[in-house]
Amino acid sequence: MSRLINKNGWTLGLLGILALLFVFTRIIQPEFGVGGLDSLSRATLPFAFATVAMAVVVIAGGIDLSVASMMAVAGVTAAVLMDGASDGMTVFAVVAVLVIGVLMGAINGALIVMTRVPDIVVTLAMLYVWEGVALLILKAPGGSATPWLRELIIGPFIFPWLPKSLVFLTVCVAVIWIPLKRSKLGLSIYAIGSDELAAYRSGVAVGRTRIIAYAVCGLFAALGGLTLTMSTGNGEPIPGPYLMASVAAVVLGGVVLGGGRGALLGPIIAVFILRLVRMDLTLMSVDPNVTTIVEGSIMVVVVMIGGVLAMRSKRT
Repeated sequence: MSRLINKNGWTLGLLGILALLFVFTRIIQPEFGVGGLDSLSRATLPFAFATVAMAVVVIAGGIDLSVASMMAVAGVTAAVLMDGASDGMTVFAVVAVLVIGVLMGAINGALIVMTRVPDIVVTLAMLYVWEGVALLILKAPGGSATPWLRELIIGPFIFPWLPKSLVFLTVCVAVIWIPLKRSKLGLSIYAIGSDELAAYRSGVAVGRTRIIAYAVCGLFAALGGLTLTMSTGNGEPIPGPYLMASVAAVVLGGVVLGGGRGALLGPIIAVFILRLVRMDLTLMSVDPNVTTIVEGSIMVVVVMIGGVLAMRSKRT
């Protein structure tokens, strides 16, 4: 038991903070209950998938600044394909969106590997490329989401206190990440993030592994864009505020910015913490501009601390 606590101490600490925040929320808003939990979970869903997408590439020793733009491409593509579509066409649309997400991520990774330009530069450029693609597909908010698909994330699942959106997030992440993490490829992703040269000398195909890590990032980003369309009922071509939020949640969740260390559970809990903080500020009737300042300050501080810790770990 003590070994388990030591190994997962950071994640358990985040769970404790989240529990305290829920208690604080009930104090300032006694009416907060099942409906509020469902709304919070649904609003957090796109942020959670953006965070998971970012966490994968950070574990591999990289970063992807185009996550929000890839989400926009996926969201508008889904909205256009599902507009007036039958159930069969909706399934095709979902598969197409996920494939597009994988391709976008793979293109990012391939450009980084082939050009050897730093990933922060390549993905910054691709941020504008994918943003332009999203605007070409849909110039203004529009399209629609199939009703039965929207129902997958709206309302409770079996128990009144268990939101469907949280179950959807858990299932998607578990189905994709758990088999990947336990496979040779998953070990390779951690290896190149920990020490790329050592991984190469151990026989790891560094370039291919990096491309696959970015492809997985694109897959999760596509799920984020898809869930955003499912939640709002239409496609939004302008990227949302997911980039900085995802980086902050990744660092707060215990993933080292230098790569090679971390998991996905911590960042998912962290993104719920950040969203709940924002909701509490809103419930306390704090000025929206002040709320934005507080939220941005928290993100900047978290990222700065993560950067300092990453530099120290490299020196040691």
